[in-house]
Amino acid sequence: MRPPVLAAGARRHAAAAPRPSVSVRAGLLPWVPFWLSLGIGGWFLLPREPGPGLYAGLILAGGSCLLLSAWTVRLADDGRLGWFWADRLRLAVFVLFLVALGAVLAGARTHMVAAPVLDFRYYGPVEGRVIGIDRSSRDRMRLLIDQVRLHRVAPGRTPARVRISLLTPQELPVPGQRVMLTAHLGPPAGPSEPGGFDFRRMAWFQRLGAVGYARAPVMTVELPADGGTLALHRIRMSLSEAMQDRIGGQSGAVAAALMTGDRSGIAERTNQIMRDSNLYHIVSISGLHMSMLAGFVYAALRLAGVAVHGLGGIRAMPVHKLAAAGALCASALYLWLSGGGVATERSFIMVAVMLLAIIADRRAVSLRTIAVAALIVLVLNPEALTEPGFQMSFAATAALILMQEPWARLAPLLPWWTRPVLMLFVSSFVAGMVTAPIAAAHFGRMSQYGLLANMLVVPVVGTLVMPGGVFAALLAPLGLAQPALWLMGLGTDWMLTVAQWISDLDGAVTLLPAAPRAVLPLIGIGAMMAVLGPIPGGAHRPVLLWRRGTGLALLAAAALLWVGDRRPDVLISAQGDAAAVLTPAGRIPSKPRGGSFAVENWLAADGDAADQAGAAARPLWQGTPSDRWAVLDRAGMRLRIRHLTGKGAAQDAAAHCREGGILVANIPLSMSAEARKECLVLDSEYLGKRGATAIFLTEGGASLVSVDQPGSGRIWH
Repeated sequence: MRPPVLAAGARRHAAAAPRPSVSVRAGLLPWVPFWLSLGIGGWFLLPREPGPGLYAGLILAGGSCLLLSAWTVRLADDGRLGWFWADRLRLAVFVLFLVALGAVLAGARTHMVAAPVLDFRYYGPVEGRVIGIDRSSRDRMRLLIDQVRLHRVAPGRTPARVRISLLTPQELPVPGQRVMLTAHLGPPAGPSEPGGFDFRRMAWFQRLGAVGYARAPVMTVELPADGGTLALHRIRMSLSEAMQDRIGGQSGAVAAALMTGDRSGIAERTNQIMRDSNLYHIVSISGLHMSMLAGFVYAALRLAGVAVHGLGGIRAMPVHKLAAAGALCASALYLWLSGGGVATERSFIMVAVMLLAIIADRRAVSLRTIAVAALIVLVLNPEALTEPGFQMSFAATAALILMQEPWARLAPLLPWWTRPVLMLFVSSFVAGMVTAPIAAAHFGRMSQYGLLANMLVVPVVGTLVMPGGVFAALLAPLGLAQPALWLMGLGTDWMLTVAQWISDLDGAVTLLPAAPRAVLPLIGIGAMMAVLGPIPGGAHRPVLLWRRGTGLALLAAAALLWVGDRRPDVLISAQGDAAAVLTPAGRIPSKPRGGSFAVENWLAADGDAADQAGAAARPLWQGTPSDRWAVLDRAGMRLRIRHLTGKGAAQDAAAHCREGGILVANIPLSMSAEARKECLVLDSEYLGKRGATAIFLTEGGASLVSVDQPGSGRIWH
């Protein structure tokens, strides 16, 4: 029986052919997470929550694919079907099976994390256990609380977790401490405009059922027990405080974040300059830090093996395997110390697969190892596919792997003393070029000097900060950690100095309009089709060229779609407290205050650097603070829009409606059905059901698109 292509791949002319490229050698395995991600991504793009029938159909389809695969092998063995067609049929059903499996995994994970979501505004006592402390974008400390109790709210309706911002400075509780405070709570907010970032989905997978704020002080109900599941968290926080005290200032806060994952000490101003200089990714523990730490420990242990056993000992002992095992243990300890966040777990999986490959005498850095890591992450957390961290980490790693062979051919032609510097430049350039479109699509901003900043900072992080952290951890039990912490402080001081310098340069940041929803899927699919090697036995050269050409065409389509996207002419917030009109001068909100969160997001999505007050100062709106109106001349039509706010705004609503146009209000308007025919009424009752609304003006009239369209809705809505 001839081995099928899926198992072994085509081997004809192997001896005579030149050594294939890294993408060709990787074979089928890199395609597996790609096909799985098609099912996961398709499931998340569904406009409404699928019912049991779809899951039953997917499971039935997956089972049928397995049976069909076995049947084709039997037919081929009996000679009734040639192996050429049998292999291709098996490949087709294998792809369909993985796509169906991806959708089922995404649905199963979504229902596994299900927890109650608060569906009303709550004000009253909140009791629970503190499990996390961080800092908001407005520089306020936040508490993450579980085991929640709300006054007169049944346990079945009480969220599993709530997040509360503290508006007044006060002494913070420790993780595991049971507290009580009086807070305003509400459900996680939906997108600020149709197609925008949906915080509800992210909150759903974090089991976060309510968010809010508190002005009252936090009261202790019960001190944490000595042990318990949050004992590690308390150790992390105490280590973070010690590092901040020893190093001092924002340098200490950044060093603590790099080693313990605690970013609560980093001020928002520091976060901002790190974003503007494209260095913010360094503050968040990711594959960069995990690989730096693992690489340092691996190299140190190998050198120690050379020193102890000599060159002869290296031949007699698998020093590289022992070093890999030690690096794996160090990485696991780092995962434990940093709190085991989702991004850190993803990074650990990637590094662990590479180190295990060394132990198993396999290539540590290859498309196969990164494919295995991606597969593990997607099976455990399918929602990771939608996160920028996952997309950027794996894109950068894959690009650096594909860069290895061209660099290996180029490096011998260069002077030896230039190779490390050029390697750093090329690596930073390649990783930056690959991740820049993804970051721009997610965050709507590009750092013009980010490459320079990373070239100046990343080597320092790898040579001073991370090794200093390792030595500090080893020397801390002996009370000798201060020199290592001083070394870390030098590195983080340099990082902040570079970040400040880069962010102060003219034109350091370019704001971009928000990317349409289809852009990121097109980028991902197009890039994979363009760079991955041929499917074993299934891609002759013309087919391979066609597939890569299709991938490049998809990338071009993503760029054209982004450039040609039309922003809404009018945007209205979900509460009706903000409305803004797009003009040639930029978007103009009706008021300088009110609905600031939505307005800031709208301006950012337009690529507009103005704040709300500055944008509202642009000439357009007229009237009193509670009754604002404007006239739009667009697409050959003239339209009046009026924005009413406050309790007394409804008094003249019927008269305003007779003027025609659009009537927006942040309160319910008591108007007869006959009166509502005179204009388009978007009051709080309508917006409460539909969410934030966008209006596009065309020659045929006004077209409305809402966040929650009739007939749509996902489980997290």
